Formats: sequence, C-alpha cells, structure tokens
Amino acid sequence: MFIAEALAASHDAAQGAAAEPFYMEVEFFVGVAFVFFFVFFGKKIFKAIAIKLDERAQRIQEQIDEATRLREDAQELLASYEKKQHEALKDAQNIVVAAKEEADRLAVEAAQQLEHDLKRAEQLAQERIALAETQALAAVKARAVDVAMEATERALRTDLSEAKSNAILDDAIKTLDEKLQ
Repeated sequence: MFIAEALAASHDAAQGAAAEPFYMEVEFFVGVAFVFFFVFFGKKIFKAIAIKLDERAQRIQEQIDEATRLREDAQELLASYEKKQHEALKDAQNIVVAAKEEADRLAVEAAQQLEHDLKRAEQLAQERIALAETQALAAVKARAVDVAMEATERALRTDLSEAKSNAILDDAIKTLDEKLQ
C-alpha cells in the first residue's frame, strides 16, 4: 500500500514538476539495491544452493548406486537359484533314469530267477517220474518173477515129465533174464 502511494505521489510529482534525473528516482535505487544485494549475497546464496544441490545429487547418486548394487545382487541370487533349480531337475531326471534301469534290471533278474525255478521244478518232476518209473518197473519185474515162480511151481506139481519140466524151467529162466534187462 505504501508502495502504491509512493508511486502515485512520484507520478503526480513527475507530471507537475520538472523531470528529475533517473538516479533520483526510487526505482533506480531499488534496482541498484537489488543488484548490490545479489552481488554481495549472491555468491553465498549460490554457494549454499550449490552445496545443497550437490548434497542432494550425491544422495541421489548413492541411492542409484545402492539400487544398482541391490539389482546386481538380486540377479546373482536369481542366477544361483536358477542354477540350483536346473541341477535339481537334472538330479530328478537322473533318479528317474536310475529307477527305470533298476526296475528293468530287477524285472530281468526276476524273469531269470523264475525261469531257473521252473527248470529246477521241471527237473525235480522228471527225477520223480524217473524214480516212479524205476520203482514201477522193479515192482512189475518182481511181480513177473513171482508169477513165473508160481507158474513153475504149479507146473512142477502137476504131472509133467521131468524132461518137459526142465525145458519149461530153462525157457522161463531165459525169458526172465531178458525181461529183467
């Protein structure tokens, strides 16, 4: 408000009176004071502003550096985990392959064992059959001998001539000998 009144008064004075030199006007002194103010305090203000800006720039740079370092650490950690995941997948695949190979080996081994057991059972059965055949043949031979003896005894008891009886006995012995072999 004072400034407006001063301006109005100076304006009225300028119109009513003769023109004063420019260095006598208030605006000139305000301008000079403004220039001196910035000349004397400008360096200090500029320094203070520059220092504050430099400090802020340094803080920002430190934050950028920290962010970059954190990003690199995160990338290294990610690469490490990806490598571990890849190794785990490899290990899992190796385990699956090994399990399949073990299963195949066990299947082959079981088949071989089954075949061996079947052959052994077949061999035992054949041995039992052969033993039974031998026992049956021995029983038949024993029965044949008994029958031949009974026949011979009956023949001898009946009235056969001695010559005829000897011939029958010789013939039975020959046949018995051939049947036993």
